Parts: sequence; structure tokens; C-alpha cells
Amino acid sequence: MKEILVVVDMQKDFVDGSLGTPEAVAILPAVKEKIASYPKDHIYATLDTHQSDYLNTNEGKHLPVEHCIEGTEGWLIHEELRDSLTGVTFVPKPTFGSTKLAEILKQENEKEPISVELVGLCTDICVISNALLLKASMPEIDIKVDADCCAGVTPEKHLAALETMRSCQIEVTGGDAD
Repeated sequence: MKEILVVVDMQKDFVDGSLGTPEAVAILPAVKEKIASYPKDHIYATLDTHQSDYLNTNEGKHLPVEHCIEGTEGWLIHEELRDSLTGVTFVPKPTFGSTKLAEILKQENEKEPISVELVGLCTDICVISNALLLKASMPEIDIKVDADCCAGVTPEKHLAALETMRSCQIEVTGGDAD
């Protein structure tokens, strides 16, 4: 079984930029340690990727805070994780969940059975969206989320997302797992 790590949107804007939170900053050491525990060729990292017209998009009308505009400092992987993620596969995504990531991992699973662990930001938006997309496209694989390596928009939303993922047969590990 090939164990895959998906690092979701550990970009500057979500850590300590325009949409950053103290909780996102706090998970950096745990995420760095988790990345180090996987071979580079078993790691996929998503990049929330918007264009300069973001505020005119449907998402921008609901969340009118420019973030992760391609090519800006905020779009880049947070500086504390850049070296750790050198050499991994990056998957840009224009919205919360990545259908492209699901397709890539489905092809991986067809070659060799996989399990997937997700970490990153934000638990209640992009982490849960990707976990559920992966579960929907590969219902028989094991999918887990490490709560110690995730942060939500708020601590309450983080916990609610973890509970929702448990309800959908996604294993939650880490300190918030109980």
C-alpha cells in the first residue's frame, strides 16, 4: 500500500497573510514534521490559485478578501515550509476542492493501492472539500486527516469540520480526534 500525503494550501495568505490566523501559524512545526515523515514522491501539495479578477468571481463575491493571487507572495507556500516541499508534486486549484487532485490520485490507486492523509488549511473549507472529493471518487480507500496539522477559520469551525469528516468515514487522528 502506497501512503500518500496531501498538504492543502499551506500558503502565506492562509498562514499569516490576508486570511491568516494564530491557529494556522501554530500548526507550522507539526506540518513540517509530517512532511518529513513521507518520501517526496508520495506528497502532493495543493495551491489555492486565483487571478487578479478574484473579487469579480462567485467566490470573491462571498469572500471579498483578495488572497492567493497567482504570482504574489501570498500565493507562495509559507516560507517555513518551502524547503520541506521542494521536489513534491504541486496541484494548483481554482476553488476549494481539486477535481484534478482526485483524478491524479485515482490513477495512482489504479496502479497501486493507496491510502491518503490530509493536512493543511483550512479544515472547514479546503481540507474537508478535498477529503470528501477523494472519498467520493475512491470510496474504498482509507482517508485520514491529522487534526494536529490542520486549522480552521475558527477553532469551532475546525472541530465541526472534523466531526463532519468522521461522519463521512474519514479517520481523524491527532489531538482533536477524541
